Amino acid sequence: MVVDSRSGCGPSISRPWILAVVDKSPSSGSDDPHAIPDVYRGTAGRPGPVLLTLDVDGERFAIRQAGDGGTNYDWLSGPNKGYGFASSGRPNRSVEEHRESIRVFLAMIDPNTGYIGDH
Repeated sequence: MVVDSRSGCGPSISRPWILAVVDKSPSSGSDDPHAIPDVYRGTAGRPGPVLLTLDVDGERFAIRQAGDGGTNYDWLSGPNKGYGFASSGRPNRSVEEHRESIRVFLAMIDPNTGYIGDH
């Protein structure tokens, strides 16, 4: 079961949210009404090993191939551990294309929080 905040069903919260119920039964294919929310710990869709590390405007990023074939950018020098972004573009682009993607990301960062701001 998935409830999407945009549908108008569920609690009234100002930010978008999704509630997912995970079937933890061994068959994992039933419509068990007792399924509970959980964190996905599988490996499918996870980013691969670091392909390249780039320094852009004083910030360091690790570039990986995303599980869907796109690109994951891990912000290694950022103030929030584990924060970064992803792109649908393949990781075999030129270094200058990677730098441009990173600069666009950095331009959206709120310097007070280290996260993408509400512009």
